[in-house]
Amino acid sequence: MLTAQQNELLTRVGSGTPMGETLRRYWLPALLDWELPEADCTPVRLRLLGEDLVAFRDTSGRVGVLDEYCPHRLTSLWLGRNEENGLRCVYHGWKFDVTGQCVDQMNEPKQFASKVKTVSYPVAEVGGVLWVYMGPKEKQPPPPNFAWTSVPAEHRVVTKVVEECNWLQALEGGIDTSHAPIMHRALRANPSQPGIPVNDAFVQGAAPSLEVDVTDYGYRYFGIRQLGTDQQYVRGYHFVMPWTQLRPAGRGVQNQTHGHHWVPIDDYHCLVWNWYYNEAMPLDKGEAGPEETGNIFGVDVDAENGFRAIRNRSNSWLIDRAAQKTETFTGIVGINTQDRAVQEMMGPIVDRSREHLGPADKAIITARKLLEEAVRTVQDGGDPPGVSPNYYELRAAESVLAAADDWRTDLLPRMDPSLARV
Repeated sequence: MLTAQQNELLTRVGSGTPMGETLRRYWLPALLDWELPEADCTPVRLRLLGEDLVAFRDTSGRVGVLDEYCPHRLTSLWLGRNEENGLRCVYHGWKFDVTGQCVDQMNEPKQFASKVKTVSYPVAEVGGVLWVYMGPKEKQPPPPNFAWTSVPAEHRVVTKVVEECNWLQALEGGIDTSHAPIMHRALRANPSQPGIPVNDAFVQGAAPSLEVDVTDYGYRYFGIRQLGTDQQYVRGYHFVMPWTQLRPAGRGVQNQTHGHHWVPIDDYHCLVWNWYYNEAMPLDKGEAGPEETGNIFGVDVDAENGFRAIRNRSNSWLIDRAAQKTETFTGIVGINTQDRAVQEMMGPIVDRSREHLGPADKAIITARKLLEEAVRTVQDGGDPPGVSPNYYELRAAESVLAAADDWRTDLLPRMDPSLARV
């Protein structure tokens, strides 16, 4: 458990808060590139780390992310005209380029535009995603370079959805391996709702013992499950600071790693990014992609209405109590929809002082410690883990092995190629 003070430290992300200043040291995935599809297209409103922002692609194709509110009289620049390499406020005609510099003032007979500059943030277009850096210029790390961002576009699927709770409880739910074969299981063969098959090693295995290896990017962690009397099933994951998980794609799926980024919108909402990629070949629709996860645009996620989940708290996630009795453990369609349901029902910010944690929560406990340490590092003028290039080659992996086999020998070189080169 955490004290109330520790809980506040880790969950509050606004400008000037210790965690907010720490998270601003990382590149944040903000928009899918098709949200700004062409030059001079419609601007997009977004909110990150408690800040209201507006994004636009100018006439030259450059992307700007600015404070949403015009520094003149503070109306929204989202209402503005995107024209001639700038976003022009419709109220008095003040115009801003992608750097936030005011370049024109239609209402002023003696212009002073050169003296006016609004807040702007650097943008990197990587992997079909627009990433934003909101921290000090002198501390800006290299652009993100996860393995999924480096494969051809047809080899990956990327989605996002708003979750109605604090980022930390969403992250902690994601890195918790012990819940997955319980909550996400099917209750019979060929159920009416998606679920982990009853005969899958993930479900058949015993409750896991966890091992966590702290690294310079965060940690890798393993759930080791006894499988019958003579086998073991081991799943190996990575947690890349501060909000990224890499997880195995599932038994029988080759050349793939799946994962998530849990990015704070504000203290009470986060944006969950979901990605799936195949290094060897194009990722066909339906092939271990979002179809079973509850992340399909138009089916599970309303991309036309702020990427809100269609099954959400207001409609009780459309839980089917009849299906819960005979088909799946929860009666909720979509593995990640199930995750959102239990995490959102904990409240906007869960009170961690009331928890009773056990050995199965080792990954969560370690993540909290690393986040606290990262805050102290930033406060002392240092660089937090996860900003250096040491995460570029990471993969997730899983195996069924004989009980006597050394699973580390099998998994570690597949999860981190640099270890195979030692």
